[in-house]
Amino acid sequence: MRLVANLIRGKSVTRALGLLKFEANAGAPKLEKLLLSALSNWQAANEDARIEDANLYIKEIRVDEGKMLKRLRPAPQGRGHRIRKRSNHVTLVIDSKVDSVETSTSNEAK
Repeated sequence: MRLVANLIRGKSVTRALGLLKFEANAGAPKLEKLLLSALSNWQAANEDARIEDANLYIKEIRVDEGKMLKRLRPAPQGRGHRIRKRSNHVTLVIDSKVDSVETSTSNEAK
């Protein structure tokens, strides 16, 4: 999951969705669903703004370790090998890039 997260970190939302759509890694569809959910949440919070005009990008994405299920698999000579089924927690923050337009005012005396 961290490999896919590193792939889209800092990218624009539309570019990240395009990358996730065609990524072969198993975590890509889950991150795509999460990103679409984040877009929906942003749209609900900013009802008057359009997604296309907002210039959204992935500000932060973090993959933390989650719960681990421990199982035993039979092995030769009566032994057992431990199987660790890992899970994770993903935190995704999107934000809009605002181009800072510098306005200069000149005070001319007439």
